[in-house]
Amino acid sequence: MTASTSDDDETFAEETLIQAIENQLETGEPAAAQATLNKLTLVGYEREDILKMMALVLADEIRQMLEDDRAFDAERYETLLRALPDLPD
Repeated sequence: MTASTSDDDETFAEETLIQAIENQLETGEPAAAQATLNKLTLVGYEREDILKMMALVLADEIRQMLEDDRAFDAERYETLLRALPDLPD
């Protein structure tokens, strides 16, 4: 795989995750998504940066889900969202 293909894949993954976050905000599910956006906006983060942090949290939950061969853990995901701007390890 070339560097540009790897970069393209990373960009696609990030855009896909950010779209998933936008969908969560539109539907209001989970409520923690909107609460996190509001909280981080109030303390001065830009929307684009907030969405990227939320996408990293979603990616972490998906990675953990695949590693542990388990279903999506909405409670863990919401806990990680509420912990932002502290990112998961």
